[in-house]
Amino acid sequence: MKRSTRKLSLYGMLLALSIVLGYVESMIPIPLGIPGVKLGIPNIVTVIALYSIGALPAFLITLLRILLISASFGNGVTFLYSLSGFLLSFSGMLFLKKIGGFSRVSVSVAGGVLHNIGQIFSAVLLLRSAALFSYLPVLLLAGVLSGGVIGLLAGLVTERLGKNLLDK
Repeated sequence: MKRSTRKLSLYGMLLALSIVLGYVESMIPIPLGIPGVKLGIPNIVTVIALYSIGALPAFLITLLRILLISASFGNGVTFLYSLSGFLLSFSGMLFLKKIGGFSRVSVSVAGGVLHNIGQIFSAVLLLRSAALFSYLPVLLLAGVLSGGVIGLLAGLVTERLGKNLLDK
């Protein structure tokens, strides 16, 4: 298979997987009493892509996932929250990965925390209510926990798949 065809197929597969994981995640109830809290399961694909195929493909795959899931199952507000969380999260993860010295799990934890911070700031701006910052302690803890699990799972999946599937 030609290299460009192989790459396009891999990117399509990762996009499809992230959409399926997003759909599955939407069916899991999270009883925290905070609207919109999710586990971040599709971000396993983002972390795998960031470490395996590079920043630009990871960025584009995740952006397309957000667009497609928001168009299919969400609305403009869910798109805004997802996008703002993603942009802050991805920027932070990319920065930490580039400067080095951080494990995949640490980078993923930072991503989980930054995602929640980005979403809270969007909600505060959109709803014009600083009271939403009161959710931040719970969301920061959720970001640490989910980011840690996502980072561990992404590492395990990458090890299992190996370089044969995910090489650049």
